[in-house]
Amino acid sequence: MIKTDISNTRFFFENSHKNVEISSSRKELLSKIATTIAANYSSNNNEIAVNFICTHNSRRSQLGQVWTFFAANYFNLNINALSGGTEVTAFHRNTVETLKEVGFTFAIEEFSHTNPKYEISFEGAQKSLLGFSKTYDDAVNKNPFIVITTCNNADENCPFIPEAIHRFHLPYTDPKHSDGSPKQEETYLKTSREIAAEMYFLFKKVKETL
Repeated sequence: MIKTDISNTRFFFENSHKNVEISSSRKELLSKIATTIAANYSSNNNEIAVNFICTHNSRRSQLGQVWTFFAANYFNLNINALSGGTEVTAFHRNTVETLKEVGFTFAIEEFSHTNPKYEISFEGAQKSLLGFSKTYDDAVNKNPFIVITTCNNADENCPFIPEAIHRFHLPYTDPKHSDGSPKQEETYLKTSREIAAEMYFLFKKVKETL
């Protein structure tokens, strides 16, 4: 099991950046995304929306959205962090738990047995993030936005998205395979750490480019 002596989100974010090794090809892709975000940010009155899309909007796309929400605060950027899927399921409870473990707070905004809505926050946050499973074109995902797909199915099967300013594919291994196994907690935490590290790299580049 990965030991986590962390009680705060900032520590986990910075520690991920220091300890997760990002390949050169991955850095090249993240830098390209950063350049695109920065260019559109500057031309859109210093504001941009980024929509993470995965088929079920349950695990990886939610992690991308939540860590972008944190990164925007950390780097003082006006980034609207969004996520969506090609179908609706739920913000998976294992995703919720792995984010809680590193200091995010989840308050029920609207109860549902199948797809509850959460107000997500962290220590020092000026605002909260509404988290729930939705399609990429849900009304809360105000367009236009830059699309980042996080799984192979989303990249291959997503329909044409006219609202997308640009579209990038940034895949992550689905932690779903560990559900119910002794390695579940470790696997989700590893995925969260990888995404946190890459969002640090990405939005640090955006900040440096502006």
